[in-house]
Amino acid sequence: MSRQRSMEVIENSEYVTIGELVRLTNLRYSTLKYYTEEGMLPFEQAEENLTRRYKREQSVVRIQRIKDLRQAGKSISEIKGILKE
Repeated sequence: MSRQRSMEVIENSEYVTIGELVRLTNLRYSTLKYYTEEGMLPFEQAEENLTRRYKREQSVVRIQRIKDLRQAGKSISEIKGILKE
């Protein structure tokens, strides 16, 4: 089992894991996994171990946008359309 990186290291990293995004955004792992599977949260896949890596800054901004749209009463389908614009 790998050790968790400190929040200071995470906050200064270009790329983070989904688990680190959970810590940064206070959303559940299952929610972020759903957003990823629905194509709402882009990622890159590291060749060597097939780990999904998310661009930290871009992902946090996008997750906040999704949260805002959800609070405004938008459906997942509507949000997907908005994110593609």
